[in-house]
Amino acid sequence: MKKVVFPLQPVYDKIGVRFKQARATALFPEGDAEDPRGTVDIEYTLPGKEGEVERVRYDYLINATGPQLRFGMTEGLGPDGHSLSVCTAEHAVETAAKLREIISELRAGQKKTLVVGMGHGTCTCEGAAFEYVFNVEHELREAGVRDNARVVFLTNEAALGDFGVGGMVFRQEGYETTSKQWTESLFRERGVEPILGAHVEKVEEGRVFFEQLDGSRHQLDFDFAMLLPPFGGQPIAAYDREGKEITSELFAPSGFMKVDADYTPKPYEEWKASDWPRTCQSAAYDNIWAVGIAFAPPHQISQPRKSPNGTVITPSPPRTGQPSGEMGKAAALSIVDRIKHGDAAKPHEASMAKLAAACVASAGAGLRSGTAASMVMMPIVPDKEKYPTGRDLRYTRGEIGLGGHWTKLMLHYMFIHKAKARPGWQFIPE
Repeated sequence: MKKVVFPLQPVYDKIGVRFKQARATALFPEGDAEDPRGTVDIEYTLPGKEGEVERVRYDYLINATGPQLRFGMTEGLGPDGHSLSVCTAEHAVETAAKLREIISELRAGQKKTLVVGMGHGTCTCEGAAFEYVFNVEHELREAGVRDNARVVFLTNEAALGDFGVGGMVFRQEGYETTSKQWTESLFRERGVEPILGAHVEKVEEGRVFFEQLDGSRHQLDFDFAMLLPPFGGQPIAAYDREGKEITSELFAPSGFMKVDADYTPKPYEEWKASDWPRTCQSAAYDNIWAVGIAFAPPHQISQPRKSPNGTVITPSPPRTGQPSGEMGKAAALSIVDRIKHGDAAKPHEASMAKLAAACVASAGAGLRSGTAASMVMMPIVPDKEKYPTGRDLRYTRGEIGLGGHWTKLMLHYMFIHKAKARPGWQFIPE
């Protein structure tokens, strides 16, 4: 954990940013009775100031809170229940310790079942679960205990390789293949058992209960289960200047902020790339932006599905690091232009329907034995009006091998360098 966790105060002091370690609790976009400037109420989480509150005035606001981990949407899910998580540094440390215990028991000749995947039918971050399951499988092989372990991947995807983006078509060596075929091949090679189209209903000690897209219900006993939670927006209430609540005007029921997207309900067949936001400006106030997972998507990217019981089992759209960084940069540049040229300045754009994204998913660490699955897609949200397959095949590719691991390692150190604002950080791309 020491390699990835560091204090933020010295970083922000160095670049002249006033840092307040706190959580936002309420938003007053029109100000209050004392001041018409927008206001955010915060509650400090800094040790020594926990619980103290403050009202912070703003001219421009970027909502980049990241997700709320909603373990409570599935009974028994999460570190306070009967499964593990890697969603925070503390969760990851706890999960790594449990994995070491399992490996010790496997070395003693015991048989174990390890389950990795999604803890709810509407989860996102399928790529993170994919990455983790193959890292676990790699660690088992490196420890010489793979033959004693059953490794199961429990996912809400209808097909492997969906990743919450509806899958991809790759062109390699003159042939077209799909992320489904590519991913299925890796699962067969590593002996990982996929359970598809699954919604976890409940987790008990050593047992997970789930429903599948065909309506059937099952249970699976486990010795180790790392199941990701569904995400929601942070619980921030919004009020007008008189104190009347206007939360529903700024936020979707999920808690994510409404932006310049087309939220008109429409069937899957009528979804368009143009439904997705271009500037990520608030739909209600043009001096507010929501970037990364903080913005409310207009709909899923993957085809929506329900079981015969009416249970929604469909990945939510991912808003991963690279596009999130691009959105944040576009919002910052828009604010710079507003300050320099006034409110009429044209906002910068960073639409997921135009942005490319690269994902390097580790499939096992090791300078000689490591591998990683490297995927690039352009654009993230398919545009079937522009491309027959939804994406530009010149820039949509997938490879797996040692080269991907070295790339992942290089990116790790580059992004830590950038996050610490070390010399030259500005030249490291998103």
